[in-house]
Amino acid sequence: MNPQDLPPSTPADAPPEAPRGLMARFRNYFLTGLVVAGPIAITFYLTWWFVTWVDNLVRPFVPTAYRPETYLPFGLPGSGLIVAVIALTLLGFLTANLIGRTLVDLGERLLGRIPAVRAIYRGLKQVFETLFSGNGSSFRRVGLVEFPSPGMWSIVLISQSPSVDIANKLPGQDEHISVFLPCAPNPTTGFFFYVPKNKIIEIDMSAEDAATLIMSAGVVQPGSDPQKKIAALAATANAARAATAANAATLQPAKVE
Repeated sequence: MNPQDLPPSTPADAPPEAPRGLMARFRNYFLTGLVVAGPIAITFYLTWWFVTWVDNLVRPFVPTAYRPETYLPFGLPGSGLIVAVIALTLLGFLTANLIGRTLVDLGERLLGRIPAVRAIYRGLKQVFETLFSGNGSSFRRVGLVEFPSPGMWSIVLISQSPSVDIANKLPGQDEHISVFLPCAPNPTTGFFFYVPKNKIIEIDMSAEDAATLIMSAGVVQPGSDPQKKIAALAATANAARAATAANAATLQPAKVE
């Protein structure tokens, strides 16, 4: 049979391109909407949850005559948060003078006489003073540590040097430092350990960028250009489209002579 005797191929013989293109566009539009709306929705939800939690915590301490819902037909979100901010600011102002410091010292001495409460209070006080002090350096530096095995590196947040008692018990003559290794995707959990200072590779990265990198499991890299990301995604999509077209052409039935 000659090729001229075969009937001409019709468009129906070609693989359908329109449905695949329509589904691809639908998927791209959906993912774009998810990327735009997802962070906004989660941020709004977490903010709303925090404001509601503070309102419910503070409302029992506010007299009924001073509550907005007493005079309005609806509750005013954020009123408890405003009261909490004013109360904490006033407490800090009173603590800064002589009378306030005297009362705080008296309260600390009373708590220091209770064995179980004393340990909890002192530990929490040191944590809060370290985290919220303006000149503290804890968890503001980021480094790399060879963990969990040789050749594998993990991001750690660098904390303080160990106390004299702990440093004397650590083996070797190298200076050690305490680090916190956050876990992905929840950076609030992780491992705390002491590591020799010369085993840490300090990197120029903020703690916020490190947390973002860990939560995204490496998907969001700090310092990357968004335009380069879009260009890379477009190039990948074009390459995938070309590969799909080539595979479709290869899978077409061969003509019988």
